Amino acid sequence: MEIRDPGPKGSGASGVAGDAVCDMRHHGGTDQAVYAYAREDLDHWEGDLGRPLAGGVFGENLTTRGLDVTGAGIGERWQVGDRCVLQVRSPRIPCGTFAGWLANRGWERRFTLHGAPGAYLSVVVPGAVRAGDPISIVWRPSHDVTIGLMFRALTIEKALLPRLLAAGGDLPDDTRDYVLRRTA
Repeated sequence: MEIRDPGPKGSGASGVAGDAVCDMRHHGGTDQAVYAYAREDLDHWEGDLGRPLAGGVFGENLTTRGLDVTGAGIGERWQVGDRCVLQVRSPRIPCGTFAGWLANRGWERRFTLHGAPGAYLSVVVPGAVRAGDPISIVWRPSHDVTIGLMFRALTIEKALLPRLLAAGGDLPDDTRDYVLRRTA
């Protein structure tokens, strides 16, 4: 599959060729070009839900293995395959559409409390990727703001919001604006 920057939110384009963004108000755009979820977290949900979950069932474009997605730093860069470089931007916040896919009562809350949301990624270097391509971390930021911390701050632990500012320029603009409004 070909991965590229889809442009601004609202265009309906995804960072993955052939994929579409249905809720253009809340999803898509440069900072949500690709959604990654860990196979290990899908395995957890298989046991919890008592049914098999194929890669992509959570809407992820990239199902990782052996990569701590929840522990990834905001701004961290991953190389996928020979050329493509993606940057960790923000966690997925569960919504009613996501809950509807799984047809599971109370899904949004269960997913939130588990705290493994997956990561939205921007495209630094576009390129083609294939199933089984290696993913390597090519750059880590010096701050300690991770997908997991950002997810908790934005959902169930609002007292953590000020800590997100430690990510500096790695923090997406809309998140920085939100934090500043909420902590003013």
